Amino acid sequence: MGKMTIDVGKRNTFLLSCCSFLIPILIWCAVSYLPFIWHPQVQITNSGSVAYLQVGSRVDKAVFYNEAQNAVDQHAAPPQGILVNPIYLPAPHEVAKALVTAFITPPEQPDTPWFHQSLWHSIKIVFLAFFISSVIGIPLGILCGFSKKISLLTEPFVEFFRYLPAPAFGALAVAILGINDAPKIAIIVIGTLFQQILIIANTTRMVDKGLIEAGYTLGTNKLKSLFHVVIPAALPDIYRDLRVLLGWAWTYLIVSELIGTTSGITWFITQQARYQNFDNVYAAILIIGVIGLVCDLILMKLGERMFAWKVGAK
Repeated sequence: MGKMTIDVGKRNTFLLSCCSFLIPILIWCAVSYLPFIWHPQVQITNSGSVAYLQVGSRVDKAVFYNEAQNAVDQHAAPPQGILVNPIYLPAPHEVAKALVTAFITPPEQPDTPWFHQSLWHSIKIVFLAFFISSVIGIPLGILCGFSKKISLLTEPFVEFFRYLPAPAFGALAVAILGINDAPKIAIIVIGTLFQQILIIANTTRMVDKGLIEAGYTLGTNKLKSLFHVVIPAALPDIYRDLRVLLGWAWTYLIVSELIGTTSGITWFITQQARYQNFDNVYAAILIIGVIGLVCDLILMKLGERMFAWKVGAK
């Protein structure tokens, strides 16, 4: 009986997880394919007697209907068109097609990177920056959470600095580190490091005080208590914090890649937006989300194996 309950729970979890993606997609499909829901513009298929309406262009419905009525009143050929959404909201099938073609279509200019090369460049920046942030933030956060003196010496400044917007340091980062990848990495580090210190410090403070006192009773000193009691007890929750903080690193990616020479997936997005290829823009944004989600799922499964002994590790 218990086994059946677990299976039903897993099935419901899977179905609800699928629905969390399916519902926004269905709303997007409804807005894209059902004209009576929105479709505020008309795409011209025949300009008729209205010379300034070019075939393929989009105008507001009010403008189109007004011009069509004027043409009818003057016994001239009225323009014709179909109801559409603005160009910045492509339909799901257009984005899906763009996502496929982006990987197989060579760049228009021979000296520019392929889509997958731009994407890989961005991935390397995110993970390198987050690695640097973690190398500093994890030990400092643990020490702040373990020692009141270190906390008082460190956290007031960290609390102040975390309110400073990371992109504001863009010009300074370029002046110090140049125009290539270094300032981009620095912006992501600034955006995640100080949050990381505070979150990990708070997680460390949540360790059961009874475990620490039991360690002292068994003869451990403060240093041994840190390495043999506090860190092992806090590590599963710190790992979970890092999964969340990695998502923050991705949110700083686009801003950081605009600093210095535009590169990576941001370069692709800005180039496509410049030429109003918004299906490609959506495709690039969605692939970032997919990569982030896949990374989080991999880290979650890895955490379940590493900390199987932790109650609620899943």
